[in-house]
Amino acid sequence: MADNVISFIAMLLASILLDASVRPRAGGFREARGLVVHVLAMTVVFGLGLAGSGNAPVAALLAVALLAVFVVASNAKVTMLGEPLVFSDFALLVAVVRHPRFYFTAIPQRQRWLAGVALALAVLTLIALFDSAPLAHAVGLAVTIAAGGTMTMLLRGRWFTTLAQQPALEQDLQRFGLIPSVLLYWRRWRETADPLPQAPRAAPRAADGSVPPQVIVIVQCESFADPVALTGDPARALPGLDRARDVAWQYGELEVSGFGAYTMRTEYGVLFGRDEAALGFRRYDPFLTAQAEASYALSARLAAAGYRTTFVHPHDLRFYGRNRLMPAVGFETLIGADGFAPMPEGGGRYVDDRRLGAALSGLVDANPGAGFIYAVTMENHGPWDKHREPGAEIGLEAYLRHLRSSDAMLTALSERLAADHRPALLVFFGDHRPSIPGILEPGGARHTPYVMLRFDGTGKPIPGRGRIDLTPADLHHAVLDCLWPPAGV
Repeated sequence: MADNVISFIAMLLASILLDASVRPRAGGFREARGLVVHVLAMTVVFGLGLAGSGNAPVAALLAVALLAVFVVASNAKVTMLGEPLVFSDFALLVAVVRHPRFYFTAIPQRQRWLAGVALALAVLTLIALFDSAPLAHAVGLAVTIAAGGTMTMLLRGRWFTTLAQQPALEQDLQRFGLIPSVLLYWRRWRETADPLPQAPRAAPRAADGSVPPQVIVIVQCESFADPVALTGDPARALPGLDRARDVAWQYGELEVSGFGAYTMRTEYGVLFGRDEAALGFRRYDPFLTAQAEASYALSARLAAAGYRTTFVHPHDLRFYGRNRLMPAVGFETLIGADGFAPMPEGGGRYVDDRRLGAALSGLVDANPGAGFIYAVTMENHGPWDKHREPGAEIGLEAYLRHLRSSDAMLTALSERLAADHRPALLVFFGDHRPSIPGILEPGGARHTPYVMLRFDGTGKPIPGRGRIDLTPADLHHAVLDCLWPPAGV
């Protein structure tokens, strides 16, 4: 029994030291409430390990190893994306299992091998040290139930009701630690109520008696950023982006919240128009609850106004549950990876933007009536390593090479809509900046470019309001203003 107690105490001390290494580092000790939740959570994990193995030292090692995995993952995320681990990241575990290559290619090969060997050794050790004595298993189960029940009651009780009322992820992590901040934010997320539904709108109308756009194409371009803003070198300017800005109805910087990932945050903002202040704790992965907010979606509003709605993403639509979410929020047609021929040998990992642009032009041709197309590209997705594309240099140059393909798509779509002779609106924007270790890293500016191009029935660009910097939610409302102008416009 003494050995079991020693193993448990050693596990707790090791876990507290591990938690202290989580970035961003705290200036002092964790607050008492955070420490209590940490101890109870680690006790739950220890109890589960003991219930499964019957061996207290093994249970202690498993608990510390699991925490170490979370600490390493959180610190790696801070390095690459500028944000620590949050509760919604656990929703991505299914995607990691389905598409390990999509995620693990960002981890150096040597580290992947070491992790695999460590996992194999851990499994073999667990098998070798398994104790079949029933008492230890029963004690582990009792410890799990007692610690888990106590932690649940505390998190629901008065001692914790005043904590983390508004999202402040880095500060709360420094105050309470990794596990408590994850659990607290998960609790607050669960407590967030759905917004009231939006009322339907009347038929679209445009300002000054003109015809509202009949063709609306919105392109969410993966990792698209202005190379001049990234490098400070005017020679790297994208000609298509420059031309689009010259004739745009509106353009500017899109103030996205993420860096290097979290496509769905920008996507949600543009599609649903609810900003982070309104989302509260739902901001970290708004797609998890977006189905309950369907009345806010552009697709739902435009479908009700008679537009044929199409969602295009040349990738697995199960990512972020798009295969379920998009039909639920008003998209009539979904086109995923199976709608595109496989890339030829040496053509890159993902469907390139020129091919995607041609497909979008084909969809415009196929629908002579009012139509809304929302497309999410894939070509610019990282990592930017030597295996990414034959002939491309590592890092920034490889990334910029693909940007030129996105820029060509923007030009081609602009020309296609101008030649259509239907009033049209083209919206093109980057979802976030790329994370390229050693070259483009979190900590600086996060904005990406956006352009809104409007064409009249003769194919001429309609001049508008010039440069206006927006958030993704603001861009949603700017699109709505093209169909339902504010009063007095």
